Amino acid sequence: MKIYNKKGLIKEIKSIAARGWHKSVKKTKDTRNDGAVGNTLETLLGIKENNLPLPNASEWELKGQRSHTSSLVTLKHVEPSPTALGIVSRILLPYYGWKHKQAGIRYPATEMSFRSTTSAKEFTKRGFRILVDRNQAKVRFIFDSSKVNTREPEIKSWLDSVGQRVGLGPFEPEPYWGFEDLKYAIGEKMKNCFYVVADSKMLDGREHFFYKELYLLYGFSFDSFLKCVEDGTILIDFDARTGHNHGTKFRIKQGCWSSLYSEVEKII
Repeated sequence: MKIYNKKGLIKEIKSIAARGWHKSVKKTKDTRNDGAVGNTLETLLGIKENNLPLPNASEWELKGQRSHTSSLVTLKHVEPSPTALGIVSRILLPYYGWKHKQAGIRYPATEMSFRSTTSAKEFTKRGFRILVDRNQAKVRFIFDSSKVNTREPEIKSWLDSVGQRVGLGPFEPEPYWGFEDLKYAIGEKMKNCFYVVADSKMLDGREHFFYKELYLLYGFSFDSFLKCVEDGTILIDFDARTGHNHGTKFRIKQGCWSSLYSEVEKII
């Protein structure tokens, strides 16, 4: 694996950008938030996924995004505590999940889903919300059955089933992320970041990327991170089904890097 310093890595990314279109390493299309932009760039650089070969590599992360998408950018996968309980697979899915849209088609008829992109600004239609609790030093995931949009028949039916399965009180136990855990999991991982933006197009049935923008993001602040969660700039995304948990992700809205980092430097 080739070793770069920061200046050399910037030079190589500029060279990749100047060479035009590059075939994606993934067999996915641009409708998915699949990490293909970053994964393809890592392959072109000759480096392993999420393993930047810099002298201070632990302080740098590489993120990529398609230019025309409005999807959120994943910061980090972090499962909620208490982690020993397997909160998502053992509590959220069986007690608060709903029938998967592909149940009986692509998956078994019993396949359940728990997918929720959740903000601290407002409750979802299923009554979920994020709460930054500074007194307890936790980011909490809460449920309030009175906030469920029961005007939708499907949602009302789901709420009735939740009542039968576990009752309509708050989560017990309540999923959360401790501040100290997040400082380590996200704060250490995201101190500084290379962020690339790429145009995409389909050629011969395979997506290709043109790397058009490169930004250096410096000075991650954990307090800014918490403020971004509080104001809805950062959301928490659950994505699980019975057969597979795709992971719980902290994700940021596009164009909001300056809310998270003290410096945003455009290179290309």
